[in-house]
Amino acid sequence: QVHLVESGGGAVQAGDSLRLSCVVSGDTSSNYAMGWIRQGPGKDREFVTSISWSGATTYYAARVKGRFFISRDSAENKVYLQMNSLKPEDTAVYYCAARKTYVIPRTAKDFDSWGQGTQVTVSS
Repeated sequence: QVHLVESGGGAVQAGDSLRLSCVVSGDTSSNYAMGWIRQGPGKDREFVTSISWSGATTYYAARVKGRFFISRDSAENKVYLQMNSLKPEDTAVYYCAARKTYVIPRTAKDFDSWGQGTQVTVSS
């Protein structure tokens, strides 16, 4: 089991950037794929991005591809989400997510651990 704690959310203007961080603790020695999912107001949770346990492979939802970038620092047990060119529709609670797997997750349901979330609000 892993414990995930997100930080870095906030209120920004459209076009701004934010970097979210996730500190991973617990069973960090295992092969966990990591990612980010989000839930906007009145919406279901949706997949944003994922990164393989090795960090060699990443996958992005179409609506964030080219604007958001995921990375991981396995030595520091951290995962990051760099969000550029933010849009009002990116407003959501962002959750760091994990799953012990060699297969990179591609949907929100592919994860089985989540943090408490961090709010991102983008105004126009």
